[in-house]
Amino acid sequence: MENSPTLRNPALQLALALAVSATVGVFVVEAGIDPLTTVFWRCAFGATFLFLWNLAFGHLKGGGFMWRNLIFAAAAGCLLALCWVCLFAAFRMTSIGTATIVFQSYPFLLILAGWLVWRERVTVEQLAWIVLAFAGVALASGALAAPAFTGGQWVQGLGLTLLAAACYVGVTVLVRAIRGQRAEVTMMIQASVGAVLLAFGADFHQAISARSWAWLAGIGVIHSGLVMVAMYATFPLLPTPRIAILNFVYPAVAILLDWFIYRHPLTLVQLAGVALIVLATLGANLGWRLPGLARKTG
Repeated sequence: MENSPTLRNPALQLALALAVSATVGVFVVEAGIDPLTTVFWRCAFGATFLFLWNLAFGHLKGGGFMWRNLIFAAAAGCLLALCWVCLFAAFRMTSIGTATIVFQSYPFLLILAGWLVWRERVTVEQLAWIVLAFAGVALASGALAAPAFTGGQWVQGLGLTLLAAACYVGVTVLVRAIRGQRAEVTMMIQASVGAVLLAFGADFHQAISARSWAWLAGIGVIHSGLVMVAMYATFPLLPTPRIAILNFVYPAVAILLDWFIYRHPLTLVQLAGVALIVLATLGANLGWRLPGLARKTG
């Protein structure tokens, strides 16, 4: 995908975008309406913002509107809408922390997609850093120390989160296949398709307070607009293993927000998990060597 200007540090931009993206759970909880309607307004506000953005900066003129790109972007929009609905529903059925940890199966699925679709080679060390990061997320979520998290609704929430992760892998694969089209244009198409798709199921008759409207607008403009553009601009510039590792920034920030905003203090085990996430992220991106591991590829 074409992005301008050329990014000097796409890894840093992706990390910052993921940190901001991690606040979406707070926005969803504070908006206080059903997941499907929340995602509809996220798409609607996001599409409107991105249309105005692209219009203002002239991106709609010669923006790479080829049938191939439009089909890939539209398909990604359908998957992204489904991803958001499933994830937002899982926030209610489990918790922001639990859904976040399960969603981090996404990097594993992405590595598999990278190997199957793009034939990218993955080193043993990269896989080791991913396993270490996932262990950190498992500890930081607190779910391992909470046996009370059982029951049909909790299990259903986990299933929805896994489905959301699989959908997001599909989005990444489709977005990486788009050529000669700006990230802003791609996201505008995705948000528009998502809004049209979800309009058939959204509840337009419920009363929404001014406060909830503000949170919904924030999800659309910030998370579907600015954040997604920043993220998508980095995807073609980074190898799949690095994208996978950087995605662990998301759960680390989400868990910390759960602590600060909703008074869910972190235990020593959770703090150790956050430390593992930071260690794995730094190790993978700075090329640190792990003792006893050769740089073999798969």
